Amino acid sequence: MKLTIITPDKLAYEGDVTAVTVPGSVGSFQILKDHAAIVSTLDDGKVIIKVNNAEEIIRIKGGVVEAKDNNIVVLAEGVLTN
Repeated sequence: MKLTIITPDKLAYEGDVTAVTVPGSVGSFQILKDHAAIVSTLDDGKVIIKVNNAEEIIRIKGGVVEAKDNNIVVLAEGVLTN
């Protein structure tokens, strides 16, 4: 799957992933290969990116996520650093 995380001022992440967990407005949820198409609002929180056995965490400040045809796009209001 391909993941892209975009903020108004920069491209925060782009690459192939095996799983992504996002902070949905009604609770976190994970997106895996061949996930059903979805659009959801996001709260402030962690986007957990898994590439095989490696894990990376990017903290976002709200936004929306769209997953369709193994392409995941997170439009975040901002990326928190710390």
